[in-house]
Amino acid sequence: MNFIIALENAFAANKNPENAFAMSKYMKNNFPFFGIKTDERRRIFSAIWKENKIEVSANARAIAETLYSKQEREFHYCAIEILIKELKGNYTKKDIEFIEKLIITNSWWDSVDTIAKYMLGTYLMEFPAEIDSVIDGFSCSENKWLNRSAILFQLGYKEKTNFDLLKEICKKHQDSKEFFIQKAIGWALREYAKTNPEAIRNFVLNSDLKPLSKKEALKNIR
Repeated sequence: MNFIIALENAFAANKNPENAFAMSKYMKNNFPFFGIKTDERRRIFSAIWKENKIEVSANARAIAETLYSKQEREFHYCAIEILIKELKGNYTKKDIEFIEKLIITNSWWDSVDTIAKYMLGTYLMEFPAEIDSVIDGFSCSENKWLNRSAILFQLGYKEKTNFDLLKEICKKHQDSKEFFIQKAIGWALREYAKTNPEAIRNFVLNSDLKPLSKKEALKNIR
């Protein structure tokens, strides 16, 4: 694929070992990096995407899957950005299998949170009848990243948030000792507090959530 070859060559030509070391360290050394900062990466990526627009649009899933199989984290970011743009309004029901695969592959908070909000959340907006089965499956999984995604998928839903569902998921995971789950609960509640602060205040103050979750949830409520 011309797009992938061009992107590989461009990233290799712009690698920065010093930045790469720091970026990998920030991500707990889970992934190697080229060391290309976000703005520069997006500039390079966007230019190559524009030059290969037809190819990318026609093969978005295959291209993203290939990019996601590569080691360097910059490729993963590009894969997610392609899918967010190309699949919006074009999801198929079977795409939930692809979304789940992305969440549990190369998993860390930076990729999972973006996929949860902009892919899982969008997919379930397009297929609302799938919400109960998908979120129940994700929230009951032994994979913490699927759990986190189930908690976070309504980020940005605002007044369309199903607060009863959010409360149910938070209660299901309220005893978790996992940092990423406690933080996700607090973040999801804090986000909905922008729409309904009193509902969040009442829920949090009358809940058995972990202190970290409560602190995060009430952070911006006065």
